[in-house]
Amino acid sequence: MIDDHFRRGMLCAGLSLGMWLCAPCCLSAPPPQAERLEAERYAAAREKMVQDDIAGGGVSDARVIQSMRSVPRHEFVPGPQRASAYFDMSLPIGEAQTISGAFVVAYMTEKLEPKPTDRVLEIGTGSGYQAAVLASLVQTVYSIEINKTLGTKVARTLARLGYRNVITKIGDGFLGWPEYAPFDKIIVTCSPEEIPKPLIEQLAEGGRMIIPVGERYEQTLMLLSKRDGVMVQESLVPSLFVPMTGAAEEARKVQPDGTRPALENGGFEDLLPPPSALGPHASVPTAWYYGRQADVVRADDAPQGTHYLRLENNQPGRPAQMFQGFPVDGRVVGQLSLSLSLRAEGIRNGLTPDESPVLAVRFFDGRRSRSANTHLGPWRGTFAWKAIAGKVPVPVWARDAIVQIGMLGGTGRLEVDDLRIQPLPR
Repeated sequence: MIDDHFRRGMLCAGLSLGMWLCAPCCLSAPPPQAERLEAERYAAAREKMVQDDIAGGGVSDARVIQSMRSVPRHEFVPGPQRASAYFDMSLPIGEAQTISGAFVVAYMTEKLEPKPTDRVLEIGTGSGYQAAVLASLVQTVYSIEINKTLGTKVARTLARLGYRNVITKIGDGFLGWPEYAPFDKIIVTCSPEEIPKPLIEQLAEGGRMIIPVGERYEQTLMLLSKRDGVMVQESLVPSLFVPMTGAAEEARKVQPDGTRPALENGGFEDLLPPPSALGPHASVPTAWYYGRQADVVRADDAPQGTHYLRLENNQPGRPAQMFQGFPVDGRVVGQLSLSLSLRAEGIRNGLTPDESPVLAVRFFDGRRSRSANTHLGPWRGTFAWKAIAGKVPVPVWARDAIVQIGMLGGTGRLEVDDLRIQPLPR
């Protein structure tokens, strides 16, 4: 169940969660009745995703919600992944890339404020799902994918599904698409260190751009608008997107060092400037992403500094969580020493005994196709602030990791501070 909640909770265009078991694909075409039943199952799963994860996650634009309800997400993932298509999680689509989590797609789409007359440029076609969601909301989508294999495949998928107003090409998206510029909106689903100048130049006056910007493991989703020729920036939420392909990733000024893994802002002292994307009164910590039912509290009794993280859930099975990614090289690091301060009030199991708070770490190999999960906890009941510590093994093949502090469907209140990791040599 820890594994299930970890994969359901994952952001986004974040690190792939690997391959998940599902029913084998049929070798021959199913009869019409089987096709109808399968379509009904997908439609029911899609409706649940929209209600629980999209609308339930805070997306309110009726047109965006309707598009999320109508686009067959399962058509944009490989056959072995279709059983997980309507979980709010990223999924591998080949070429070390992933399809974005559904909530992130809806969230980014809503922030663009799409209009029926818009001409939209998308950088990083990937699976084609984001382009398909935009297709019913705007006039035309121009989408660029740098990976030739993915670009060729997605063009066929979009044509097969009838998305005639999506125009694709294979190339360097950070150069934009000058012959079709200017664009009313630009959406970028891969994370550069800085905003590419050609994209700024190709954004129309009054236009909006949404783009994740920052270092490999510490990015912020930015919203830009062009007013009188000047780009106005707004920080939305921390984010974690998969590594870019080729030269853009290799040319990063700050390269990750997996021999010295560490967490950023483990005391939750550094916050995004208000108002945050979660509302005018929410406090969003930097370096942590995909927060659900989470807030940062300022208090004199914080074990470290003046702030701590509060996770609170009253509905069994519903997520309350925060994530952070970091590099780790399993050839050098044999274990991680984990420590944190915890306080709990009325923690109970969720829908099953396994739905209880933990500190979980998932490790990934260099292609994000292999993964392993470990954790500290679970914790239940009511207790005052106390120090928790433990060690977890690091697989020798590990190159990336994601840490999750979460309720995992449990109910009650969990408060967290001074979260640290220390590498121990192999």
